[in-house]
Amino acid sequence: MKKKLFIIFLFLLPVSASVYSQFDIRLLRLIYSHDDGPRDDVFKFISNTTTAVVVGVPAGMATIGLITHDDQTVRNALVAITASALNFGVTEGLKYTFKRDRPFIPYLDIQPRAPGKSYSFPSGHSSSAFATATSMSLDYPKWYVIVPAYTWATSVAYSRLDLGVHYPSDVLAGAVVGSGCAWLTHVVNKKLQANSDKKHKTGHKL
Repeated sequence: MKKKLFIIFLFLLPVSASVYSQFDIRLLRLIYSHDDGPRDDVFKFISNTTTAVVVGVPAGMATIGLITHDDQTVRNALVAITASALNFGVTEGLKYTFKRDRPFIPYLDIQPRAPGKSYSFPSGHSSSAFATATSMSLDYPKWYVIVPAYTWATSVAYSRLDLGVHYPSDVLAGAVVGSGCAWLTHVVNKKLQANSDKKHKTGHKL
C-alpha cells in the first residue's frame, strides 16, 4: 500500500509543479505592466529605494545612538545589519541552489522594466526589504513604525512584479526569507542580551 501511495505521489508531483507554475505566470501577467508609462516610473523609484533604506536606516540609527550615547539603539542597528547580512547569504544560497530563470527569459511577452541579472528565486529586493521592515518592527513595536515599514516592503515586492523581473512566488519566498532571518536574529540577540544582563547582575552580587 505504501509503495502504491509513493508511486502516486511521484506521479502527482510534476503535475502539481506544472499547475503551480501556470498559476504563477498567470498571476504575474495580471500584475505586470505591459505598457511602459508613469506607473512604471513610480515602481522603478520604489524598487531603487531598497539599498538606500536597507543601508541607510541602520546606519542612521547607529549614528544617532553614538551621538546620544544610547547603547540600545546602537545594538538595534547592529542587529538590523546582522539580519540583512544573514538574509543576503541565505537569499544568494537559494538563488544558486534553485537557479530559476527570470520570467522574461521563457516568456517573451514579459519585457523587463528593470535590471535582473541574477537568478529569480527568491527575490533579493523583497527579502532585503522585509528583513529591514521586520527588524524595525520587532525592535520598535509601534504602529507608526510597523505600518510604514511593511507598507514600504510590500511596495518593493509588488514593484518587482510590475517591472516583470520576478514571479509572485519569488517575492513571496523573499518576504518569508527576509522576515525569518530578521526574526531569528532578533531572538538570538534577545537571548544573548538576557544572558549578558544575568551575568552582569550576578557579578554585582558577588
